Amino acid sequence: MQYANRRNPLNLYRQGATAARPATLAKFIVFLVGTACYTAFLYFAGGANHIADPEGGTKMQAISSKVRKLSVTTWNIAAINNNPFEYWITNEDNKAYLQIMESIEKFIENPGENDVSVHEVFTEKMFTELEERMSAVGWDSIRTYWEKDYKNRKIVSTFMKDKTLGKKRLASMPDRITNTINVAGSGEPVCRPTVINMYDGDLSTSEKWWSAWKEFMFDKPLTIKKTEGDTNLIPYQMLQKIKNAKYPDITNEEEQLSLPLQTMCGAIFDAILVHMMNTVSTPGVWQPLKQNMVEALNKKKVPHTLKLLDEVYGDSDIITLQEVSGSFIDQANAGPLGKKFWIYAPVDMDPIRDQNSVVMLKKHTFPKGRSSEITTSIASSFPVGKKVPVAGGDMNAVTAEDRFGIGYVIASFHGDTNGLATIPVNDALVKTINDRTDLSQRKLIFGLDANTYESATKGKQQDVMEWGLSYTGHSLTSCWGDEPQKSNYTTFNARTYLQPQLNKACKSSEKRLHGDVNPKDFILFKKNDFTVEKTIKDNTGEKKYIEGMAFPTLQFPSDHGILSTTLTFK
Repeated sequence: MQYANRRNPLNLYRQGATAARPATLAKFIVFLVGTACYTAFLYFAGGANHIADPEGGTKMQAISSKVRKLSVTTWNIAAINNNPFEYWITNEDNKAYLQIMESIEKFIENPGENDVSVHEVFTEKMFTELEERMSAVGWDSIRTYWEKDYKNRKIVSTFMKDKTLGKKRLASMPDRITNTINVAGSGEPVCRPTVINMYDGDLSTSEKWWSAWKEFMFDKPLTIKKTEGDTNLIPYQMLQKIKNAKYPDITNEEEQLSLPLQTMCGAIFDAILVHMMNTVSTPGVWQPLKQNMVEALNKKKVPHTLKLLDEVYGDSDIITLQEVSGSFIDQANAGPLGKKFWIYAPVDMDPIRDQNSVVMLKKHTFPKGRSSEITTSIASSFPVGKKVPVAGGDMNAVTAEDRFGIGYVIASFHGDTNGLATIPVNDALVKTINDRTDLSQRKLIFGLDANTYESATKGKQQDVMEWGLSYTGHSLTSCWGDEPQKSNYTTFNARTYLQPQLNKACKSSEKRLHGDVNPKDFILFKKNDFTVEKTIKDNTGEKKYIEGMAFPTLQFPSDHGILSTTLTFK
């Protein structure tokens, strides 16, 4: 046989192959398993450094971090707050601040002989001049309201502390719209002459205040940036009717007369503020104090917010913001954030109310930006005949595809004060997605200030647990899981007595008891799309949250905490 094999090389080959086959096969299997394990390691660890990524990093790193994980941040930046006195702040080093704020608290809580009639502060002469101005712009007379009601009210007990007046927003609404107005082409806003904003004019006497107030409200046109182009408006033209649908305490007659009524109440309110400050302090003390606080809390607010978003949360793939001013959007686009992100304002952006929801998409993750805006489609999905308290700019929803072709619906929403629009808006968003074949397969990211409450007043405020049941009913979950925790607060602020909603004012000793301490902010997504790797909340600007601390602070510029979550794809 051996001889035969030597004479037949083919037989020798067959014999050798047969003998070597088990060892070779074993080596081959080991090679395959090792290669698979190493490839898996590279995939998940992002270590395939030999595959170059044109934007830095590697293809495998990009797949690991951008496809398998998504970083989402949401924040109500509270851009509309320009009142340095609105919230209690820790300022123990400044005795004048504590003395003034505690004196104003005492003035309101125990006014005594200081509780004079309105007409002693906002005089008959002032009302007559205001009436003439309002008549000249075509508004109906409200002298009957003045004569039979407002002039004889006491400045504290039946005007400033009137809870019904607060609920009707007759003083707070004109303040919200005209307090601080961003003007096209100017880096500095225009402020109404009042104590509670950045106005730097002389308010040492009521006469000086009134002269400046009339001129501001009725004489000077301001150039306002709108979606359709710049327009010139005088501040009184910016006022909007206060509707019973959104504020049910206002009567139908008051709704029809709400423009002149809110102008009168706003003037009375400002007159009382000037009177109070010049009573509890002197212009030489409180006016310089105010300007120092304006510099620290207000003028640096936008630069501070922009820097925080860029340097601390600039690695997010998606950022949703609420209560954003048009000026903030312009500055964001012009700075470092504009280089990193596509920044989208809503189609119905309101430059006067200036509380807009914004969607920001990281350019590296979403190289083509948004593919469409679907905000109007969502609004059209509200139940027919049901009044949903949503104003222009509150809602913003877009579609986009990431760099790997994955489709998304991304939405940002700012709920009304009581949170009553939150469930209807979410219902309409889900309905829009489900009804449209071009949306139904997309992943949903929804960042919002839901304005939900730990202990809601039934029928008047949105309970957070009811909200949880609602979104889970749509097969959605949140960065907090299916069931919200009532005590997982994202706000802790306490308003002072120097702001237009005294029903929300807190005594210096009762900030925690009566402050706005609630679980208001959420990031929603479909249960079948993602799992939460981690979620943080932040009220320091350092990716940490100090429980029990009232904010904003001199270091943190908003009354809402930041939420940031890392989602893992399923």
